Amino acid sequence: MSIVTKSIVNADAEARYLSPGELDRIKSFVSSGEARLRIAQILTDSRERIVKEAGNQLFQKRPDVVSPGGNAYGEEMTATCLRDLDYYLRLITYGVVSGDITPIEEIGIVGVREMYRSLGTPIGAVAEGVRCMKSVATSLMSASDAGEAESYFDYVIGAMQ
Repeated sequence: MSIVTKSIVNADAEARYLSPGELDRIKSFVSSGEARLRIAQILTDSRERIVKEAGNQLFQKRPDVVSPGGNAYGEEMTATCLRDLDYYLRLITYGVVSGDITPIEEIGIVGVREMYRSLGTPIGAVAEGVRCMKSVATSLMSASDAGEAESYFDYVIGAMQ
């Protein structure tokens, strides 16, 4: 839920107008909109590169996942691993656009640790893959945009630990 929606829902629940503080937060949200959209565009336009490079970095750091017996061993399983990274990158773009972690939480983070545990997937490797995506993605951005994007990657990483 965006800051705008949250503010309206809260004010309406109390049958009041938006407070000066809420209006200031909304103003800040609106003025940061161009940057959030720019970041989401970079992530979207570069998604194949980000996922591929992050996957390569992950497999170099964690060769156990692509070795025989590893969860990303073989072409099909490697593709599944990269698909999962792409999924998390997409969730991150939703968070960036909304300026909030709620879409990340509601769409795809709840229960992720349990799911990977049940599949026998080393969640630390998945978190490392997201760290690698963060590194690749932020290298494509200005320092200011990278600083904004990092918190969403960090949220996903933290949810896996």
